[in-house]
Amino acid sequence: MFDIGWTELLLIGIVALIVVGPKDLPGMFRALGRFTARARQMGREFTRAMDEAAKESGVKDMADDLKSATSKKNLGLDALEQAADKFEKWKPGQAKPGEAKPAARGPATQALADKQAAAAASRKELAQKVRAERESAAAGGTAAQAGAPAADPAAPAPAAASDTPADTPADTPADTPPVTPKDTA
Repeated sequence: MFDIGWTELLLIGIVALIVVGPKDLPGMFRALGRFTARARQMGREFTRAMDEAAKESGVKDMADDLKSATSKKNLGLDALEQAADKFEKWKPGQAKPGEAKPAARGPATQALADKQAAAAASRKELAQKVRAERESAAAGGTAAQAGAPAADPAAPAPAAASDTPADTPADTPADTPPVTPKDTA
């Protein structure tokens, strides 16, 4: 209650000894003890009386009912909290323990993806050849003058300069079929 240490109590005792005197000091401490005991007893009686009044009026029952009605379990918040925990721990694309990992693509989708990857690689190669020819021409000569092998006559003609980067094609190759919604499913 009061934050009084031993040094403060010793100082109070010395001051009381000087002010009150050694003859009356034990009587004063007895009276002080009785006073604090009565104050504590009155405080306990007051608390009991308030508890009894709350019990009689039904406030305690109402408070208990209100606490139970607003509990997490009754409001469904515990299920919501469990679902949120499961969502936070969820990692898409990973199989649960004991389950087989689902296939990422079907065979038709995989074949189409492989075909498109091969076409992209060939377009990238062609773009690199064209870029090398342009750089050598800009350096002051053609590829034949620099001692490089001559271009293959069967190779497609280099694309005209445009705003698109060299490794992104303007058209799709003729051998790649157009993708329809049913092929991607």
